[in-house]
Amino acid sequence: MADRILPLYDKALTDPVMKWLTSHGVEMHLGARAGGFGDGKLSITTKDGEPLQLDADKVLVTVGRRPRTRGWGLENMGVTMDGPFVKTDNRCATNMKNVWAVGDLTGEPMLAHKGSAQGEVVAEIIAGHDKVFDPVTIAAVCFTEPEIVSAGLGPNDVEGRDDVITAVFPLAAIGRALAIEAGEDGGFVRVLASKEDHRLLGVQAVGQHVAELSNSFAQMLEMGAVLEDVAGVIHVHPTLGEAFHEATLRALGHAIHI
Repeated sequence: MADRILPLYDKALTDPVMKWLTSHGVEMHLGARAGGFGDGKLSITTKDGEPLQLDADKVLVTVGRRPRTRGWGLENMGVTMDGPFVKTDNRCATNMKNVWAVGDLTGEPMLAHKGSAQGEVVAEIIAGHDKVFDPVTIAAVCFTEPEIVSAGLGPNDVEGRDDVITAVFPLAAIGRALAIEAGEDGGFVRVLASKEDHRLLGVQAVGQHVAELSNSFAQMLEMGAVLEDVAGVIHVHPTLGEAFHEATLRALGHAIHI
């Protein structure tokens, strides 16, 4: 129904995915509405109001997720809610003594690695240790072809601000990407940083195998790194991680390979 795919990500990140889909024969109907399905036919209405019937074996509907907070007794416990989610503090504790909540039912971001980290915090607290759940960022990966990674602030979050540096480095200028045929799909690494102190605010990437860069992005943001920190690390050649290095160098005005 949206006017482009993956609308939670900015267009620059999703364009390579759209390019891959169309180049592999996937017919896209954007801004369309699905109707009835039966006898191997799916009825849709295009964005121009034209009715179409598409051959279809199955229909996958992905319109979001809801937390499973009903049907197993939570409503009888008196736990404070935050909209549809369970409200917790920075210790993953609810308003009820010794009742904890972790994972997707505590709200966005609904990611497996966030739930696991929350679970570790709760286990430590129950064991008598003093722990809190207070991450600077939680990186997210969209496992499309090519993959999308996002950590921290993106362009839409800083739109209109004049105190942010943004720099993009294409994977097409990275030897490793070319060697594994991952440099021709429009992939890139992008960094956003504060103009004042060069503190990293966000890192995004799109391209084949860039999910493997997500932990490096999150680590630098968690440590409060500045552009010079990343630029000063000698990155292994040839690796995709060099694109992160080069993106920070470009933000500083002296990228090597572009």
